[in-house]
Amino acid sequence: MTSTQAAPPIRRAPRPVSMFARAMGRDFGRLHPELRRRFGVGLDAGEACVGTGTMRRIWNGTRLSRPLLRPFLAVGDRRHILLAETGEDVPFTIENYPYLDSYGRETVTFVRTFDLPRRRRRFDATMVYSERRDCVVDYLGTHQHLAVDLAFAADRTGGLVIRSGGYRFRERALDTRLPRAVVGDAVVRERFDDATGRFHISVRVTNPVLGPLFGYDGAFTAAYADLTAHSVPASVRPVREEARC
Repeated sequence: MTSTQAAPPIRRAPRPVSMFARAMGRDFGRLHPELRRRFGVGLDAGEACVGTGTMRRIWNGTRLSRPLLRPFLAVGDRRHILLAETGEDVPFTIENYPYLDSYGRETVTFVRTFDLPRRRRRFDATMVYSERRDCVVDYLGTHQHLAVDLAFAADRTGGLVIRSGGYRFRERALDTRLPRAVVGDAVVRERFDDATGRFHISVRVTNPVLGPLFGYDGAFTAAYADLTAHSVPASVRPVREEARC
């Protein structure tokens, strides 16, 4: 190359884009850097994230609605969709592992484990990005019978707000949209505290008829694992996978 020839431009490798960054678009850049890393988990990034901490409070229903909720909580508890027990200062773990499901879709687990006084309970979800719906779809529970669209947004402080959309029930040939009166509207808020180095999370699920259904709030720290050195635990995968999203 002569001195008069321009050097070829440096081609930088594209930064990995997670399904959450894709869903949020430019809004993803407004998140706190620690939240960008946590929700940057995916196959391209090659990382899994495991958070451990304490839920300050886990609650369900109100004094008036709790008797009506018991049958739904019992069924949801068996399928790891709802928490049927309450508690304070409960040890907590959240496992976010990316993997390819049996339909070739990138999937990220959101498996939350609560060490409650009576027994350990779980709240499972697996998330995929739907090209057709142009959003992240959250499959709830061990059998992915419930699917819900999620909307992600950054708040003015760099925190993350996740809101649920329409729910669909899928079982064999059945594929039906559930009316709002029989499901819960979920709002998840997550932020990072620089002073303590912890993530703070608040989850609240309400129903337009029954009011508050359940929720929890607390804090945790996150550790990241290289996927080339750590396989995805079989325990976080769903029992059944649903092709429709």
